[in-house]
Amino acid sequence: MVDKEIEIREKLASLRAATPARIFLPRSGLALTTNSNLEFQLAHAEARDAVNESMDVDALVDGLRSRNVKFVSLHSAAQDRRAYLLRPDLGRRLDDASRARLEPIAGDYDIAFVVADGLSARAIAAHALRMLDEALQAFNREFWKVAPIVIVEQARVAIGDEIGEILRAKLVAILVGERPGLSSPDSLGIYITFAPRIGRTDAERNCLSNIRSQGTSYADATAKLLYLCREARRRRLTGVSLKEEASSIGCDMTSRIGKV
Repeated sequence: MVDKEIEIREKLASLRAATPARIFLPRSGLALTTNSNLEFQLAHAEARDAVNESMDVDALVDGLRSRNVKFVSLHSAAQDRRAYLLRPDLGRRLDDASRARLEPIAGDYDIAFVVADGLSARAIAAHALRMLDEALQAFNREFWKVAPIVIVEQARVAIGDEIGEILRAKLVAILVGERPGLSSPDSLGIYITFAPRIGRTDAERNCLSNIRSQGTSYADATAKLLYLCREARRRRLTGVSLKEEASSIGCDMTSRIGKV
């Protein structure tokens, strides 16, 4: 009996080690153990902090300047975090000053990259610059005309539509902090939209999700991003149709393609 219990515990331990999900949690009587409860409370606190933290724009600016990358810093119509969380519509549009700042740099760009805090500024701090390093290198090798990087505070995914439309970019790719889970407070997503303009729907986008050290690597995300953008430019679309056919095209990529 003792040997059987040890065998069961070992099997459960190997399963727990294979995933950050909370499975087969140990119990003390009818309740979870103290450690399990404390770990849950910590994860919940980290997720809440990720949602409420502010994006460190100065760090992004310093990082882009050190790389000699052109950029512009903007703000959504949500003037603070409270407004952003209570009024999602304000996070999808630029404020007037930002529109005026963006218009003079409009051009015939192949793609515009946008960095937005979304629901996890922590994800941007951890991954945005390193993801841009990989992506810009890949797109520059293929001579894509890339717009100056756009940093935008208090922003949601759809703000990329307005930015892309003003810049006259054929594609927009917005790097955004994803809604934190209880095991992933720093997950970065990239949403790609062809012919961006105000009024685009989520079904007209493609998404690369879970970009972080325990998820999709920068290299895999870049490979998938470049593939999607090539196909989007060739077929003049993004979204559900591109997703449905991507799996039938021979390419060595492992990250998830998903509809927003």
